[in-house]
Amino acid sequence: MALRTKPLVIPDISKGLILQPFVMLKTHTHTSSPMDCNGRTHVLKMTLTSPFPNTTEYNYVYDEGTSPCSEGNGFSRFKSLFLPLVYCLVFVFCLVGNALVIGVLLTKKKVTTMTDVCLLNLAISDLLFVVPLPFQAHYASEEWIFGNAVCKMMAGIYYIGFYSSIFFITLMSIDRYIAIVHAVYAMRVRTATCGIIISLLLWMTAGLAAIPNMVFNQEVEIEESLECVPKYPPGQETWRFFTQFEVNILGLLIPLSILIYCYSHILKNLQSCKNRNKIKAIKLIFIIVVIFFLFWAPFNIVLFLDSLQNLHIINDCETSQRLTLALQLTESISFIHCCLNPVIYAFAGEMFKAHLKKIFQTCIRRISSSNSANHFHSLPTQVLGYSDSDRVL
Repeated sequence: MALRTKPLVIPDISKGLILQPFVMLKTHTHTSSPMDCNGRTHVLKMTLTSPFPNTTEYNYVYDEGTSPCSEGNGFSRFKSLFLPLVYCLVFVFCLVGNALVIGVLLTKKKVTTMTDVCLLNLAISDLLFVVPLPFQAHYASEEWIFGNAVCKMMAGIYYIGFYSSIFFITLMSIDRYIAIVHAVYAMRVRTATCGIIISLLLWMTAGLAAIPNMVFNQEVEIEESLECVPKYPPGQETWRFFTQFEVNILGLLIPLSILIYCYSHILKNLQSCKNRNKIKAIKLIFIIVVIFFLFWAPFNIVLFLDSLQNLHIINDCETSQRLTLALQLTESISFIHCCLNPVIYAFAGEMFKAHLKKIFQTCIRRISSSNSANHFHSLPTQVLGYSDSDRVL
């Protein structure tokens, strides 16, 4: 079979996948050599000849009988049609639900307890988490057009929202654990002041955790298309694995362990308590843990497998394509969790529902009175009982 030599310009970036709103939308093979779908690797003879910064020009020899491992037409259609729709729907529902939570807390209920502080911060976190979704919706079907600064900014906002949302869900579990299992001690620590201090610490932690992704993420031209991807300097590939395992540890393992510990002790305490609301509380606890696991575990498992792929423990093309699709699917599923948080943590409470009902009733009354006033002013003067001459007098 004929072999020939051809120049290739390859951007000096790492193309591995991580939890990132932009990386997974534009996926390229991240093996050190191009691989076909039969697992055969193309031989690259690399000689640095490019005068341009951040690019390396190589001469390589390839076999014309094989084709590089690519994402395929099926994944491209899924990416350009399904993902923008999902992102737009999640953005709208999350925006409405969490805006209602913030509105109720700031206007009717007031922020006076640790629980209120947690709910307010969780709603803000979820809103931050979905801010990049409109950008993602466009990027899923087109190239990145928003510039390098927005690329970095959206990555930072996304990760801060992601980590802070998980942190405040965990904090709410600890708060409920203290309130039920350590009721006497709870009087001293479950205050709004304590909640504000802890919230500031959690926001700082989320910001620090998001720094690597914000630093390395940048706009890069790949195959004549602008992409927003993480670009790791030579010799710093460790950061790619760090960011992936950071998501696994801070985004699932530690929070899920705390949730299981707190709610298992809460269940034990409720079993010895003769309360008519006990069954309702147990159901809510079960729903919280199960939903958290169902929406976040699949993504973290696939992300871990992708980390193994980056370490070349998994290195065949077919598995790579499946992981790429699985990452997109599981990430889309995990986005839905931020839409459910207002329902689980806020709207399930009786007091919160009462305040929300008052807000809707007030809005309806204002709309009705406004319509009545407009209707009154639009009536003919004869109907009102006087003529134009009477009005002048």
